[in-house]
Amino acid sequence: MTVSQEFTPGLVLRGLTPPLRLADFKLAVFDMDSTLINIECVDEIAAEAGLKEEVAAITEAAMRGEITDYKESLRQRVKLLRGVTVADLERVYVERLRLNPGVERLVAACKAAGMKTLLVSGGFTFFTDRVRDHLGIDYTRSNVLELESGPNCGQLTGRMVDQDWGDICDGDEKRKMLLETCAKLGISPKQAIAVGDGANDLPMMGEAGLSVAYHAKPRVREQAMVQINEGGLDRLLELFA
Repeated sequence: MTVSQEFTPGLVLRGLTPPLRLADFKLAVFDMDSTLINIECVDEIAAEAGLKEEVAAITEAAMRGEITDYKESLRQRVKLLRGVTVADLERVYVERLRLNPGVERLVAACKAAGMKTLLVSGGFTFFTDRVRDHLGIDYTRSNVLELESGPNCGQLTGRMVDQDWGDICDGDEKRKMLLETCAKLGISPKQAIAVGDGANDLPMMGEAGLSVAYHAKPRVREQAMVQINEGGLDRLLELFA
């Protein structure tokens, strides 16, 4: 068993000897909710329906790995969102969603080193597409919330829309997308960095050459090569020469 050691305060390493070279990596893969951004979007959407406590409890259990069927847990949460409007989603985006500290600096450093970037999220395209565009991320995969048609146009149905790649972006889909993107780029998964905070990030983190837990759940911290427990996401750059 590899022992974890604190490199500098709040930055814990397992099986790594810095300095590393950013040029050795070709792809950076990021989770979104509570990793690139400060909120769990599904919980904040639920707050608009007065159901945040109920939905957040399911989210927390899923992120800790206590619910093994992530897809079903997400379906349960989205079902509770029926009747929430696009205007409510917009309010969440404008009033509550913020990038986490250091995100812009880290993404810019990855791009400057010639890396491609990928955002994979169990969240929703309403938010991931905007975060992608703001940060200039190359690829994304996430879920589509279904909208009512007819008289209730602009309200959520409480379901998600199947996409050409599948139904829900869960941990297995995140892993699959990382591997597919590596194949598209002609690189090894060991040339990828994967960053996340929840149990559904573990499958992709297990494939990457460098796995990073950002203010993560205990199970994720235990398995990651890097733990960022204090400060911003750009603390990862402390490991690179």
